[in-house]
Amino acid sequence: MQGVVSVESGYMGGLLPNPDYQSVCTGRSGHIEVVQVTFDPAVTSFREILEVFFAIHDPTSMDRQGNDSGTQYRSAIFYHSDEQRRVAQELIAELDGEFSRPVVTEVRPAETFYIAEDYHQEYFRNNPQQPYCTFVVSPKVRKFREKFAGKMRQSA
Repeated sequence: MQGVVSVESGYMGGLLPNPDYQSVCTGRSGHIEVVQVTFDPAVTSFREILEVFFAIHDPTSMDRQGNDSGTQYRSAIFYHSDEQRRVAQELIAELDGEFSRPVVTEVRPAETFYIAEDYHQEYFRNNPQQPYCTFVVSPKVRKFREKFAGKMRQSA
């Protein structure tokens, strides 16, 4: 996406210091699987990034995304400023009536971000034929490309 400088997979929001995938998968660490997006606000806005977020996942599923279930899959936005919190809450209020169920996305202050293991970084790019990527991630990427074509970087 234009303006996105980097995206890192990781974990946030739990009690366990330095969590790893194994501990997060138990659902007992309290962490959520997240991506940390670094962006250039002169090129794209926090709201535009959130619009992508809401377009490619189900914000009405409590502790679930597709076939993945557990507290580590809950929908959450971690904000870094009062302005980001306000934008997130306003967008949720706007979108709430557009779904058949209420939006359950949590809006929370950012906590310590723990970067995920190397094999989680660029997972789709590195594993495009893996069944999860084929059946779950690929349709989301296609949806992004169709809905946000004007926002894509030329190298995407």
